[in-house]
Amino acid sequence: MAKIKGAVEVNTNRCKGCRLCVVACPSKVLAMSKQVNAKGYNYAYMENPDACIGCASCGIVCPDGCISVYKVKIEQ
Repeated sequence: MAKIKGAVEVNTNRCKGCRLCVVACPSKVLAMSKQVNAKGYNYAYMENPDACIGCASCGIVCPDGCISVYKVKIEQ
């Protein structure tokens, strides 16, 4: 049986660094980058991708729609 794993894709150019996604993540997957985007904002990224459960809490709370969440099948 296949196992389901989550994957988060952040549009780093649109992210304004509000950190709402970091706070909303129950698995502590997201963190803020030390690097900045073209607008000068630190952006969110997947710091701990193996812990993602694909719940989409981060995408729901993002006010700018910068986050897409996918569920990926992992064959065992």
